[in-house]
Amino acid sequence: MRQSRKLDHLKYSLALHDGPNASGFADISLIHNCLPNLSCNDIDVSSSLAGISLAHPVIINAITGGANDVTEINERIADFASLTNTAMAIGSQYAALEHPEVQHSYKIVRKKNPHGVIFANLGAYVTPQQAQMAIDMIDAQGIQIHLNVAQEMMMTEGDRDFTGYLTNITNIVNKVKVPVIVKEVGCGIAKEQAKLLSETGIKAIDVGGTGGTNFLAIEAARRQLDVNQETLSWGIPTVISAVETMSVLPKQMDMMVSGGIRSSLDVVKSLALGGVATGMATPIVRMLCEKNVDSAVNWFQEFLHEIHCYMLLLGTANVRELECVPLIISGYSKDWLIIREIDIRKYAVNRKHG
Repeated sequence: MRQSRKLDHLKYSLALHDGPNASGFADISLIHNCLPNLSCNDIDVSSSLAGISLAHPVIINAITGGANDVTEINERIADFASLTNTAMAIGSQYAALEHPEVQHSYKIVRKKNPHGVIFANLGAYVTPQQAQMAIDMIDAQGIQIHLNVAQEMMMTEGDRDFTGYLTNITNIVNKVKVPVIVKEVGCGIAKEQAKLLSETGIKAIDVGGTGGTNFLAIEAARRQLDVNQETLSWGIPTVISAVETMSVLPKQMDMMVSGGIRSSLDVVKSLALGGVATGMATPIVRMLCEKNVDSAVNWFQEFLHEIHCYMLLLGTANVRELECVPLIISGYSKDWLIIREIDIRKYAVNRKHG
């Protein structure tokens, strides 16, 4: 059952549209700097997440694994990651813990990308021992612990008991040998839960908001259910979740932004909101499936070039400086954040510009 589900996830992630909720990036306006005092050669897009160095701030987020028929796509993703020096996360490895015969669909990633940054991935219900097994399986530099309550509720075979997650995450942090990142899977993280998570010892939060690949819609399609738009819109838009999380995040913790990252400008806006990295999966997988690795690499090199250009237009020489550029939050995001008593004026007036 779990293996067939992995195939369905890949199939429907490519077939279905984003949303229906917007990610919120249209509500963010960056302020142009007409005197950047920089050369193009001055721009450095390298970053780090949870103490792990990144060549650039885009990470291929978890998408698949755990079935024989997805081994090939994982191999292509790993090849792409190696050629572009892009960090990547693999899909949930629980299938490989249940069925060791499918471990090769994950191990191929390290075989194809022996020197790259790779994140293991499991749900928050696993034991610390299972988490370390997943890390060892692919010689991972870090592990994502995912939260996907809404998706589980949509699945006939999904979990129904979500008790003890915070304690379990703390136990995993205390036992595993690599940094732990907690991520949502498309419904976002509010400030209250971000604060609780920050007290577990994890090194980073990936907000995983609405606006991108919708796993509620994927599960509905798998079951051929006619689910109403209100249900499919459940969750917190990515931009709102990022601002909520940053409002309570300790300085020593990192934020990653994912959920509807579809352009280089989305990446730059995410970094300006305080993220140190962004996660993207479906656009890359679609390019690899519909074209080939070379086409995907060429497209991505242009994508990174655009990030360089936007950074120059903002007068920022590196990723950390993006957190200091002024920006305007408008529309639905503004209304939400004001009602939630989060100070958004500081993004516009208390930042340097050049």
